[in-house]
Amino acid sequence: MTRKTDETTLPAGARSRPSSSSEAVRSALTELGLSAFAIVLALVISALLMVTLGYNVALAYQSMFRGAFGSLHGISQTLLRATPLLFTGFAVAIAFRAGLFNIGAEGQLYWGALACALVALTVEGLPQPIAVGLPLLAAGIAGFLWGAVPGILKAKTGAHEVITSIMLNSIAIFATTHITSRYFKAPGAVDQTERIVAAAVMPQIIPGTGLTAGILLGVAIAALVAWFFGHTALGYDFQAVGRNADAAEYGGVSSKRIQVLAMGFGGIMAGVAGGIVVLSLLNRFVANFSPGYGFTGIAVAVLGRGNPWGVVLAALLFGALDSGGMSMQLFARIPSDLTIVVQGLVIILVAAPAALRAMVRWRKPKVEPVDVA
Repeated sequence: MTRKTDETTLPAGARSRPSSSSEAVRSALTELGLSAFAIVLALVISALLMVTLGYNVALAYQSMFRGAFGSLHGISQTLLRATPLLFTGFAVAIAFRAGLFNIGAEGQLYWGALACALVALTVEGLPQPIAVGLPLLAAGIAGFLWGAVPGILKAKTGAHEVITSIMLNSIAIFATTHITSRYFKAPGAVDQTERIVAAAVMPQIIPGTGLTAGILLGVAIAALVAWFFGHTALGYDFQAVGRNADAAEYGGVSSKRIQVLAMGFGGIMAGVAGGIVVLSLLNRFVANFSPGYGFTGIAVAVLGRGNPWGVVLAALLFGALDSGGMSMQLFARIPSDLTIVVQGLVIILVAAPAALRAMVRWRKPKVEPVDVA
């Protein structure tokens, strides 16, 4: 189909920015306020649960805050735990913009991690920027190829991406385990590769803390994603398809192409997440290494409302809950499972904007019918 150049044929927002910047800011602040309210409400409900179970709420939250932000080590651990969630959050959020639900970030992460580790074994003698960059490039390519599969199936056969991507997760996890144990296994009982070369280890920002440049890369990617959706034609096409695929097709945008690209671009983000875990934490590929980075990325994207900077804040929140949860368990004797309860409450409340708006009495003014007779 020949692409039309008249912007009036495209969905609102597909080729132009919001007519009022103040309206956009107001909308963003409203969404931010709802998310903040959801977080506070989740903490209040969790506090009531802890009181019911006989725990000291003040000590628990004090321990959580100190563990997450009370020291340089705590802040470093929060940022370190948030880093892979940044990228898996982007993996889901990018697909959101095109009206798709990328449940397959976990599998894309595994392929990215394995590809990264294998390339990182071969970069001996290269300068560190190249020795780090090449494995991450391999991770992104592997993630793209695996992520594009459900996009292609969606475009060609109409198969729902939720079903195909979640099934591909299991295939990826078992396949990477088999490949590692069969062809690249290091001596020992654990299915893992040899340790990557020293030049490929991602440099630490603060020596001794474990915090690497991965967090800086994540912030840079957030800026890139925001620019992509706000200032490029392809980014507008993503959003046009996400809002109304039929209208976008009428305006000359190939929704099938966008579906493949959206899932593939999301796969790049998840693959790089796996690569960063390998280069920053594990220094090798280890079978079944992920505690659920890909699935937690779904929660991060939902909490961040699909906005790149919202994803950054949401990832930091989940990183703080993880690092602070260990402190709660140690000093307040509270099971770390309660942090999962907090996360679940946040997800539920943020995912129910209609209920939240009703609770804070936020509603649009009703338009009374006008009698023209």
